[in-house]
Amino acid sequence: MTGRSDNRPTIVITGASSGIGQATAEAFARLGARLVLAARGAEALEQVAAHCRTLGGDAIAVPTDVTDAQAVRRLADRALAFGRTIDVWVSNVGIGAVGRFQDTPIESHEQVIRANLIGHLNDAHAVMPVFLRQRFGTFINMISLGGFAATPFATSYSASKYGLRGFAEALRAEVADQPDIHVCDVYPAFIDTPGIRHGANYTGRKLSAPPPVYDARKVAAAIVDLARAPRDTTVVGSVAQFVRLGHFVAPGLSGRVMARFIRSSLDRAERVPISDGNLFAPPRDAGGIDGGLRSPKQRALVGLAAVAGLALAAVLLRSKPAYGRTGHAERGPALPPPTPRLEHSR
Repeated sequence: MTGRSDNRPTIVITGASSGIGQATAEAFARLGARLVLAARGAEALEQVAAHCRTLGGDAIAVPTDVTDAQAVRRLADRALAFGRTIDVWVSNVGIGAVGRFQDTPIESHEQVIRANLIGHLNDAHAVMPVFLRQRFGTFINMISLGGFAATPFATSYSASKYGLRGFAEALRAEVADQPDIHVCDVYPAFIDTPGIRHGANYTGRKLSAPPPVYDARKVAAAIVDLARAPRDTTVVGSVAQFVRLGHFVAPGLSGRVMARFIRSSLDRAERVPISDGNLFAPPRDAGGIDGGLRSPKQRALVGLAAVAGLALAAVLLRSKPAYGRTGHAERGPALPPPTPRLEHSR
């Protein structure tokens, strides 16, 4: 989209100051959308909004802590004043605390639940009445592969993602009689964002993500696709599909394997200070989209993991229903067809 018109969709994105949120904001900006960007860090958020304006979007920054229900309602009001409707709400906030359960302060566990679960409930509670009045709208709920399988040494994160999955399924059922209101879940694999660097670390060891690690722009492209053609469940990255299948077949084993892998990785990692990270305050650095986790070797492993995942799926699913995206396409906001520039980011 190169011109501007009155029928441009209004997109609200929380957690928009870095990582997947920033990548998503930039993807929609290239399509000329109206963007209402929210996060705790005002300076980083305004930088993203300013860049989105240079890309062709009409963007405003609304500093918001999603754990504050009143603040989220004000965000929805600001979005309506800015765009007259809210077409898509991307509920994207996610924080983490890594460490043994008993070594992680209970206040940190609580904060992860507040941001990752209650924050998403606050988002939906603020926008769902708007959708019902409009009789249309798409709520895109960012979960993770942690919604399919347990995440040892990040127990509150795991609890929040399992909770998000149940919340979304229940809410989706409640609005099933509204054909143009959609609740969409996104389950990314490990994504290269500043999230691990920004998160709380109670292990005393440097944290990383196991390969393959995917580009956040791949998730952003999937979100844009959902805005055009909503569907219930979208998995991004073949590894997430592999984890989902593995947990379905042997849930206890998959958790033990993951715990063993994490212990081994931590034992080899360099020592770093204990930190609360961004749990209770925005990160000091702006972050950007990329986290610097993808090495050439990790990129090569993406292809190998895809082949392995497809091979396992073929064996497991011979006698089982197909997994993957569910639901069907319905009317979404008036977004144009993909541009070559956006397609290149996948």
